Order: sequence, then C-alpha cells, then structure tokens
Amino acid sequence: MRKSLLALVAAGLLTTATLTACDDGGDAGETGSDSATTSNGGTEIAGAADIGVILPDTKSSARWSTSDPAYLQAAFKKAGVSAQIVNAEGDKEEFKRLADTLLDKGAKVLIIANLDAASGKAVIADAKSRGVPVIDYDRLTLNGNADWYVSFDNEKVGFLQAKALEKCLADMPDAPATPVIAELNGSLSDNNAHLFKDGYDGVLNTLYDNGTFSKGPDQYVPEWDNDEGREMFALMLKQYPNIGGVLAANDGLGNAAIEVLREKGLNGRVPVTGQDATVEGLQNVLAGDQCVTIFKDVKLEADAAADLAVKLFQKAKVSAPAKLKDPESGLYIPFVKLEPQAITKSNVKSVVDSGFVDANTLCTAKYKAACKDAKIIK
Repeated sequence: MRKSLLALVAAGLLTTATLTACDDGGDAGETGSDSATTSNGGTEIAGAADIGVILPDTKSSARWSTSDPAYLQAAFKKAGVSAQIVNAEGDKEEFKRLADTLLDKGAKVLIIANLDAASGKAVIADAKSRGVPVIDYDRLTLNGNADWYVSFDNEKVGFLQAKALEKCLADMPDAPATPVIAELNGSLSDNNAHLFKDGYDGVLNTLYDNGTFSKGPDQYVPEWDNDEGREMFALMLKQYPNIGGVLAANDGLGNAAIEVLREKGLNGRVPVTGQDATVEGLQNVLAGDQCVTIFKDVKLEADAAADLAVKLFQKAKVSAPAKLKDPESGLYIPFVKLEPQAITKSNVKSVVDSGFVDANTLCTAKYKAACKDAKIIK
C-alpha cells in the first residue's frame, strides 16, 4: 500500500484539488467515498470534514506534496473519519484563510505545519476561541500554545548530520587537515531550523574549538528556498574557496550546494549533508555527492498525528509520552517524539525496504549501477 501511494504522488496526482484517498484495505468503517481529500492552497475547500490539516508549502521539501498528504489520507480513510488536507503554498495569509474556512465548515480538530510563528499562532488562537484542539505537526509554533506537538527529535537530526559529516571527512584520504565547514541552515522563521542547528552546532562547535574543523560561512536560507540557497552557497564558495565540508540542513539545500560544487568539479570531493531522505537526496548519496541524509519516516509521523487527531475528535482519553518546553512561552507542550535515522550509502536500502521510496523511482538509468552496488536492485 505504501508503495502504491507514493507511486500516485510521484505522478503528481495529490497536487490536484479535492482528491479521494485510496482504500488502505483496513477493516474500519467509512464515512463515505470522500472521507479524506486534498486541495491546493488557493482552491475552495469542498464540503465539511471532521479534521482539517494545513500543510505549509510545496517548495521547502518534496514531502509536503508527496509523502505527508498520502499517508495522512490513508490513516484517516482507515479510521473512517472525514478529513480535508490543504496546502498554503507558502502564503501566510492563505494559511490563515484556509484554517478559518476549515473551522467555519465544522472541523473539530486541526493539524497544522506552520509557515511561521505569527500565522501559526493566529490559527491556534482562532481554533481555541471555537473550542477546537490544535496539533502542531512537525514544526512547533513558538508561543502558540498548541494542544499537542507531533514531530521527530529534531535536535537529534542535527546531531546525526554533524556526526556523519565528521566521519565522512575522517574517512576521506585526501581531506584537508583542518577542513573549513560551511553551514547552510534552514529558514530563520522555522523553529525546526533552530533545533537542527542546535543539534549540529553542539557537535561542530566542539570540533571548531579543538581544531579538528575550521568554522566557515554560516547562513540561514529564507523560506528554505533552494534557488536562494544555491546563490548563497555560490557566494560562500567564492569567499571561501577552501570549503572542505557543507552542513546543509536538508536535501534540497544539500542539492543546491552540490550543483554549485558540480560546476566547479568539486562534487564528491566536498562532503555535503541533508535530511528528509528525498529521492534526489538518496540519489546524491548513492552517487557519492552527498555524505548523509536523515530518514524521518513520515508514515510514522503522519500515523501518529492522525491517530491523535482521531482520538481528540472522538474525545477519547490520551496521555502525553513526553513534553517539550516552548522556549518563548515557557509552557510545556505534550509531545509525541519520533526517532530519526542517519542514511549513508551503506543503508540506503533500508529506506527502500521500508516502502518510503520505490526502487524503480530511485534507481533510474543514471543510478542503476549504484543501486546494484547498494543491493537495492539485482
């Protein structure tokens, strides 16, 4: 089922308006053939739904138009609970409008992956004024006081990135004695970008202090924009032509750096990190251009958020496995925390085996030899 869902989204079907989720084959009852639907930002929301989901954009990561809507749809379909899944396409005002529309149409629970704290906080306040609980999905809304937070251990994501970069450089026979590290961080407005940075800086700062690495340029990329990230890294490399490693916060920014390095004939000679285990990121890992990506099994995250939302809708008793302190409000938010996994060339196969990525999609003609070496295909 997971492979069939991703085959659909790979074909772009989930970006059309008002789609019906495919049957997961579960035994749960259904509320109708359109119990979970997806709409783009800017489209009208069709009908009422028990649960509303607002995703942030389709540019910062491929996951928001592929994996997340597919897995969320399947989970709600299996539970027999109606849901509307919409995407704000990076527009903060549209994000708020979509929330208002979902609430007006009777949504009893909201799941949001915010674009920034201000718009996220406005949506949470609107929902709370109507007695509707809100789940922060993947990204915590700072000072927003959501009822729940479902995400991965994002500081650990950064920790795994930095440890992998350290190992990649240690394993390179021709690595510089003290490599200069460029940091290409995510969006300043995204709390996750700060958590990732806290995780990798905890490792890198020690390596800077003891002389193992040398600190190079360190910048946030507005809105996780890959085109802007490419331009920023081109300037970094011009100013620091001796960059020996790149801590890129996700696969999109990692690929932006790799494209610049490729133009200079440096790809594969300068280790680059990423995260999200996108097809592009995994292909870069297989090619030796990217040293690591971080696999956050979106199915686990989507299933956890959907399960929680269904229980809140049904007013069932739920307990928090953990709590996370909001650094701005000081409040502790009930937290469903999931574990990330570092993926290098040696274990790309595990991502395919999980069903997160289809082997045929990953192993195109250009990467068939690498896929065979990695035992992904025969």
